[in-house]
Amino acid sequence: QVQLVESGGGLVQAGGSLRLSCAASGRPFSRYSMGWFRQPPGKEREFVAGISWSGDSAAYDDSVKGRFTISRDNAKNTVYLQMDSLKPEDTSVYYCAARAAWGGTSMTRTYAYDYWGQGTQVTVSS
Repeated sequence: QVQLVESGGGLVQAGGSLRLSCAASGRPFSRYSMGWFRQPPGKEREFVAGISWSGDSAAYDDSVKGRFTISRDNAKNTVYLQMDSLKPEDTSVYYCAARAAWGGTSMTRTYAYDYWGQGTQVTVSS
């Protein structure tokens, strides 16, 4: 089992920045690739970004490319999502997730992930 706990959400004005953290415990963190997803109000959960086991590879949804940066610190068992130039449409509950595999078309699908955090709310005001 892997337990994931997100933090760092909050209220920010458009154009501002937030940094989300996801702390993992349980099985060795470096064995899992990590993903960030978000779920806007009334919509389905969607992929935001993913990072490989060592952090040398990352992938982003087009909607956040160039604005968000995913990173990880395996010594601290933590994955981060740096969010810059935030827009009102980024308002969502943000979730981190873990899976054993990396890459492939399933990376953007919720069913491919084995473990999920409880989510943290990000609200961007205009």
